[in-house]
Amino acid sequence: MVISNNETIKLKATPLKELHVELGARMVPFAGYEMPVNYTDGIKIEHLHTRKNAGLFDVSHMGQIIITGNGATQALESLVPVDLEALDVNQQIYALLTNDQGGILDDLMIVRLSKNCFFLVVNADCKEKDLEHLRNNLEDLDIDWLDNRALLALQGPKAINVMQELAPALKELLFMSGCCVNLAGIDCYVTRSGYTGEDGFEISVPADSAAILAKKLLSFKQVKAIGLGARDSLRLEAGLCLYGQDIDSTTSPVQASLVWSISKSRRTYGKKCGGFLGSKTILEELDHGTKKKRIGLKVLGKAPIREGAELVNSEGKVIGIVTSGGFGPSLNAPIAMGYVEIKYSNIGEELGALVRGKILAVSVQKMPFVPRRYFRG
Repeated sequence: MVISNNETIKLKATPLKELHVELGARMVPFAGYEMPVNYTDGIKIEHLHTRKNAGLFDVSHMGQIIITGNGATQALESLVPVDLEALDVNQQIYALLTNDQGGILDDLMIVRLSKNCFFLVVNADCKEKDLEHLRNNLEDLDIDWLDNRALLALQGPKAINVMQELAPALKELLFMSGCCVNLAGIDCYVTRSGYTGEDGFEISVPADSAAILAKKLLSFKQVKAIGLGARDSLRLEAGLCLYGQDIDSTTSPVQASLVWSISKSRRTYGKKCGGFLGSKTILEELDHGTKKKRIGLKVLGKAPIREGAELVNSEGKVIGIVTSGGFGPSLNAPIAMGYVEIKYSNIGEELGALVRGKILAVSVQKMPFVPRRYFRG
């Protein structure tokens, strides 16, 4: 329970809550759920363990959705700037739900399960409005919210050692692809993907079997339970956006440096140019530029710079804002990302960040801060 404006708000729980408590997790409210921010080792150790071995994350608060029906491919393409028709069965793609103004309603993962069937994983804070958005715009399709399933993520260089011991066929799975597989006697759908920048897997599992599978994975010496704190520092080092902070309905894919997520066929002069919500604005920015851009920031001192800090130029004029910031355990240094006016977005540009009335030196740095190690074969 949490108290807000004198009202008691009941938090939801994932199927793994009892296991989190048993493992000594520090539980906090997150996206309407009671979630583990860290366990007894602490965030830094959990972060470094994931980079070296394998970390198990409970991401069951995320939304899992199935869309089926004749014409599902073309219909869903009207809402995302990607070429779903080009996807092979069991291939996955990162996508953005856009609005009429070219802003980002959510970022999500889409897997093509068959010709006219797609599996979506959406953000926890957005899942109810995403579901409404999909149903309002795809009225002729069947849209099912899989609230009877949990989602686990096993991330890190040793994740493959564990997964192939449980299911040898998984060693052939490439980044951004998936398959149905039996893990410890449980039928699951597994994709080779994740939110840490490391090789890893996301596992959709029946909710009533989630604790059994989690305990089985934790029985491997390479695996430790990891909380949301390390998940956030890992994704920041990997230069990955957090919805609601780094991207939202007021930022476009071009401003967010997510141009790569717009399929070439959906761009100007592509064979399927436009045709998605906000495409006029997005393609105009893509062709002619935008006024601001998301950039990485190297912090030149030791003090971390947090979300909300204003960025200034050499004359002290505010030219941007930090959207995510913190300590990068892999680098043993603070890092951040944010938005600046386009003329200040060049790598090496020297800026300042306003923190408690002081200007701290930062410079624009290429992301990711830590190299991504996805398995592409």
